[in-house]
Amino acid sequence: WQTLLDRKVDLLTYPSGYTLEREIREKSTGVGFAFSSPYDYGGLVFYGKTEFVDCAEKSKRYDNCSSLSICVPESTTWYDLLINLFPSDYLVKAPTFEGMFPMLINGTCNVVTSSKYFIQLEKNIFNNTYAKGNYTFGEEILSKEPLAIVTRKDDREFSDIVNWIIHTILHQEGHRDPTLCQNYTDLTSLDALDLNFKNAVHCVGNVTEIFGETGTRIQLENGTSGLLYAIPFGNLDNDSINDSFPGGMLAQIRKNNSFNCGVAVAANFVGNVKESDGLVRMGVEYCRTLAAALHNGDHKNVMFQPFPEADDSSFIALSNRTIDVLVGAKIRMEYDFKQPPSRDGAHFSTPYYYGNETANEVSIYSIATREDDALFASFVNSVVLATIYAQENEIHKEDMLKMPLVSLYGSDLNWALRDAVAYSGNYDDMYSECFKNVTEATRGRNVVNKDLSVKLKV
Repeated sequence: WQTLLDRKVDLLTYPSGYTLEREIREKSTGVGFAFSSPYDYGGLVFYGKTEFVDCAEKSKRYDNCSSLSICVPESTTWYDLLINLFPSDYLVKAPTFEGMFPMLINGTCNVVTSSKYFIQLEKNIFNNTYAKGNYTFGEEILSKEPLAIVTRKDDREFSDIVNWIIHTILHQEGHRDPTLCQNYTDLTSLDALDLNFKNAVHCVGNVTEIFGETGTRIQLENGTSGLLYAIPFGNLDNDSINDSFPGGMLAQIRKNNSFNCGVAVAANFVGNVKESDGLVRMGVEYCRTLAAALHNGDHKNVMFQPFPEADDSSFIALSNRTIDVLVGAKIRMEYDFKQPPSRDGAHFSTPYYYGNETANEVSIYSIATREDDALFASFVNSVVLATIYAQENEIHKEDMLKMPLVSLYGSDLNWALRDAVAYSGNYDDMYSECFKNVTEATRGRNVVNKDLSVKLKV
């Protein structure tokens, strides 16, 4: 993390578990980072001497398991998890991910921990060495560990480019084909939209060609699989942060006691957005949920402004600060990047609704914010994630105290996620309110993904 922050590298590829905490403030550096869509949805597994892997999975530390020793990289989500599962005497801190494996081979430890995919990579590198030992994988997946490419937050355009490359690879838009791999020597434009993102596939390969048939948990979907997925929160309640962040959208909205929410609607929409149903109502409910999170539970403290979805007037209004957020608009590449002089690029939250189109043409809806305030964008993202997290953990309005406290936005917003769920309930509660005649069996992609094999993610 420090190496990335110090600009010694341009991005991190592994092991880089995506958590909301790291998006807001990574603990070893004290700053937040930008994450791409996850390229793998693995989790923590044990690997090592067969008898000790069994000990680790059973959390057994006596008899033949008394010499259990688990190597884990320090300053990782894996270490944070294991320190709550085992006494520290049974954990050996490895300086790096790669450094664990020589420690396993030389007997410093008898078990290592990581994503199965990355362990398999190391096995391939040291195949002859591992073949001599009695090593095996455990069967349990102990954590939710979406892996993503990490970039600094000070160059949103570069981060967006990385994200759309991952998007292109995951959607398997084509196959590796050197004859279509274009050389950029003649490219004179500095516009990100002029980049050929399919070059990533043509020159390197799609997700299956890169990872192999079993190398990643991401699979293609046919419209019937749930795609709602909440990245892990991490530790949001950091006692070392006691004061509100100075300035920024969060402070401004709370100081002015106002919140302006733009709502994109279809050309044939008639009526008041506040009295709508369906997808428009879903956007309105997320605006109210945001208002509750921002204003100590007051979900009514929000102004709505409708915009036609057929043009870019809504994104222009977002860019010129007429509105604070925009709901109901599709995630589209052209709106992710700056288009001077009319508008800046937008930042899109975790999706809250997926259309029922075929896989390569799915309409995906999220909450759009400006790119100039990363903390506010993370706050908005956390509220969307809170509704999905509540669904995953069967938390309803009356159970809102089960939601985590969050001090990373400042002590005055410590209850933000509780206030959000106290109004909205979980995702299913919201969906049922907005789509009264749609049963869960016919909701298609708009259910929580339960097997960690998220198939479509922007």
